[in-house]
Amino acid sequence: MRVMIFGCGYSGQAIAEVFKTETFQVSGTVRTPQKALDLAAKDIRAFVFDGGSFSEELLAELGEVTHLVQSIPPGNEGDPLLKIVSGKLLELCPKLEWIGYLSTVGVYGDHGGGWVTEETPGSPILGRSIERVDTEEAWAAEGKSAGLPVASLRLAGIYGPGRNAFVNLARGTARRIIKKDQVFNRIRVEDIGGAALFLAKSKVGGVFNVTDDEPGPPQDVIVEAARLMEVEPPPEQDFETADMTPMARSFYGANKRVSNAKIRALGFKFRFPNYRMSLQEMWATARWRG
Repeated sequence: MRVMIFGCGYSGQAIAEVFKTETFQVSGTVRTPQKALDLAAKDIRAFVFDGGSFSEELLAELGEVTHLVQSIPPGNEGDPLLKIVSGKLLELCPKLEWIGYLSTVGVYGDHGGGWVTEETPGSPILGRSIERVDTEEAWAAEGKSAGLPVASLRLAGIYGPGRNAFVNLARGTARRIIKKDQVFNRIRVEDIGGAALFLAKSKVGGVFNVTDDEPGPPQDVIVEAARLMEVEPPPEQDFETADMTPMARSFYGANKRVSNAKIRALGFKFRFPNYRMSLQEMWATARWRG
């Protein structure tokens, strides 16, 4: 079996590592030749794809793939991969059995801290999340036309080795922003890989929330990481008066608790179901540095 990961960055490489454990041959795309060299050094067959046309080498590889993961976010003109493969997916990938699309829980918008499931109607408040809804639907339609299962993995805030509260504390960039009753879900990057492999092996399509069990205030994560590091957490800052970029501030506009019950009901088990055990593992193993 062979998997191709379009946009093989932080999450894509975690997916690649998990698929390798099941003897998949793993390929991935990046935007530049230098990044292709970096990817190849991690034993991932690398191809350059910048959103334009496919190279002859990439076309040949697509002819062999059995599983495809799309991790490239949509732009102003939509999904760059879908623009090329739409209507000729099986012509380009005749051995294809399953497609995974990495989306975001941002598609739910704001629910005042209430719980949402895959059945909750999307009401995104940000342009990038609106694009995700449109792209999810477009991939589902493409899969239906080709007779292939398409799984949309709606991801919470991604963290893991190299990208976590420990790193931010060590750099002096951690901030403890306080907004009353605000909660977020999060997801350890290795669990994204595990969920993708689980759905791929089962050839399951549909929408799945890939998130931890325990939505909570973001400042609590900083405090727990500081406790483990035995350092003082940064001072509290009120959200209303904190100096934040428009992008950072926009994340606080959506307050919700996201359920992962659907994928768990299928039998998937999260390795890191809450941030406390996840931080403990990273600290104990020193994997937090990446």
